[in-house]
Amino acid sequence: MSKQKTRREALVYHAKPQPGKIKIVPTKPYATQRDLGLAYSPGVAEPCLEIAKNKDNVYKYTAKGNIVAVISNGTAVLGLGDIGPEASKPVMEGKCLLFKIFADIDGIDIELDTTDVEKFIETVKIIAPTFGGINLEDIKAPEAFEIERRLKEELDIPVMHDDQHGTAIISAAALLNALVLTDKKISDARIVVSGAGAAAVSCTRLYKAFGALDKNIVMLDSKGVIRSDRDNLTSEKLEFATDRKIDTLEEAMKDADVFIGLSIKDIVSAEMLLSMAKDPIVFAMANPDPEIDYNLAIKTRKDIIMATGRSDHPNQVNNVLGFPFIFRGALDVRATKINEAMKMAAVKALAELTKEPVPEQVNIAYGQTRLTFGRDYIIPKPFDPRLISEIPPAVAKAAMESGVAKMPIDDWDKYREELLQRSGNDNKIVRLLHDRARMNPKKIVFAEADHLDVLKAAQIAYEEGLATPILLGNKVVIAELMKELEFDADILVIDSHADETNEKRNQYAAKYFENRQRSGVSLFGARAKMKERNYFAAMMVLEGDADGMISGYSRAYPTVVKPVFEVIGRAANVKKVSTVNIMITERGPLFLADTSINIDPSAEEIAEIARMTANVATTFGFNPVMALLSYANFGSSTHPRATKVKEAVKILHANNPELVVDGEIQIDFALNKELHDGKFPFSKLSGKKVNTLIFPNLESANITYKLLKELNQADSIGPIMVGLRRSVHILQLGASVDEMVNMTAVAVIDAQEREKRKLSKTRK
Repeated sequence: MSKQKTRREALVYHAKPQPGKIKIVPTKPYATQRDLGLAYSPGVAEPCLEIAKNKDNVYKYTAKGNIVAVISNGTAVLGLGDIGPEASKPVMEGKCLLFKIFADIDGIDIELDTTDVEKFIETVKIIAPTFGGINLEDIKAPEAFEIERRLKEELDIPVMHDDQHGTAIISAAALLNALVLTDKKISDARIVVSGAGAAAVSCTRLYKAFGALDKNIVMLDSKGVIRSDRDNLTSEKLEFATDRKIDTLEEAMKDADVFIGLSIKDIVSAEMLLSMAKDPIVFAMANPDPEIDYNLAIKTRKDIIMATGRSDHPNQVNNVLGFPFIFRGALDVRATKINEAMKMAAVKALAELTKEPVPEQVNIAYGQTRLTFGRDYIIPKPFDPRLISEIPPAVAKAAMESGVAKMPIDDWDKYREELLQRSGNDNKIVRLLHDRARMNPKKIVFAEADHLDVLKAAQIAYEEGLATPILLGNKVVIAELMKELEFDADILVIDSHADETNEKRNQYAAKYFENRQRSGVSLFGARAKMKERNYFAAMMVLEGDADGMISGYSRAYPTVVKPVFEVIGRAANVKKVSTVNIMITERGPLFLADTSINIDPSAEEIAEIARMTANVATTFGFNPVMALLSYANFGSSTHPRATKVKEAVKILHANNPELVVDGEIQIDFALNKELHDGKFPFSKLSGKKVNTLIFPNLESANITYKLLKELNQADSIGPIMVGLRRSVHILQLGASVDEMVNMTAVAVIDAQEREKRKLSKTRK
């Protein structure tokens, strides 16, 4: 993707459909005059009076306890430097977004137009009553040290400068694990730190807290090694000044065990790496380009343990592993500060979590057979669902034990359950899909590539590394649209009507005729059909010229399904093809079936649909908890429409006892855990959170998913076709670009799974 195009897309993303990335949403009813009277005058006076009696009641009656201020003056923004408060606002909004999606914390960004330390501190102190915590961000050193120190001393709410402590916490966890793997003690480790800014200083202080010794640490700034005999050193640099008579990074690296890079790209050479001790630990964390290229480093030293700040290599030191969960734990016990004990607890929790068996959802997301503690896995992955249930409790316990918690937690099991509930309201599954597709992109034919939105989706899939698109349609139109989109990739474009496609058309027609000659198809008719895009595209997939197919944007569903069924057909042992939609809801992803194919399935067919839907959920890393829906609850009606669902449940219980499935059940009882557990404690669903809904007929499934999509603005992934012989997925008419991109990822993953099964059978 060109730099100019990236720039334009980034600007559009931040500007449309409304400027910015965050907004405020009411949490209480406001529909009636009574609601408004309680929300504001006169009802609001009552909580005001209660807070006036006891200031701590502000946590009981307002949102203070879940609001973190993200505060900056824009003097040290990302790799952009001192760009000022207004220009820093998109970054601060982004930080607020991360707080919300990873830990359900409401972040509010505040940009201060001052470089004066005293004014900055005084301003934050004045506004502090509004917030439960303060996250300082992108403030240049050395001012950042003084600002954080003073605010921690003078405020009674958690304060943390994430640029300092976030990187320190994550890298410390990684370092502890790397030292375990190399059988080295931190007290013996010779550590070189390239960089002397806020992050480097904080990292090194934390390593010392875990046992690193001053005599073994060498820190460098832009002038070289920070030696005790250098003039004009700041107090922070003086803290790490060495007495060793060395001046350069090259000298410092000789026999070093650990390199910590928080500086600039390409300052470490292969020769420097070779001069390090056995089993070197190299954390090259400059972004976007590390101090030494990852591929060069692992090629140079086979015994290296390498981490970077990048997501495209193992062991990403990513602050999102820390700050959302640290603040979550601090807020939940109303900690008066984030102290060293809490930071060290987060480090230990992250380090220990890495050694635990990894959930299948994480393995799937990162395309791994099994992630295990080792040289390429020394810190958890950002999408690990256990982070929110493990890191906040560790931080909260440390706050309690160190005496800074004002609201201790008694029931830790209940607290962990509440944390898991908080994690259900984001779009992790979309990111998981995309990341998994990137691991092994496949050739996907876009059967309607001469439509602008379809071509946009193909372009995004290509540029994001999700798939290798094959564009099918009018070549002249496609060429014009590609020029308009600045889509200049060298990819295959096919026109099924063009003379140049004659040979391939005839080849496909012969195969189609061979398969369908006893179903009323003539060879002449087969040749005619191969000019139709969906027949041609389906034959590409059948014959292995493409791994998957996307279609349906411009044509009604039934007209696209017909050629797919005729060409691709059902997989072995499948009686009915069906579809699943994944709805991204506030309670987490919901798998809905069958949303597009079977109008009135029988009990046996509903059972088969349920089994295939369970496979879809499992493929995407979720343990299916399935409710078979009806208007009746467990025998409350003897009408055939209810009894067929009951019979389907009986079939599943008899033939698939491993599945967590029950019914027939009404949808409110299925989704409301308390309601269900109170009325039907005998059910297999009791005590569990339902994430998969199987409907009794097409109209109920289709209406429900579209209702969720339109009324709740829930994103939808689907309809995902299940039960076909190949990876073919048909869009809803007029699908959005994002929906098509997501379905492309689904098609790729589907093809990946088929490839795995084929290889497994071959090995057997």
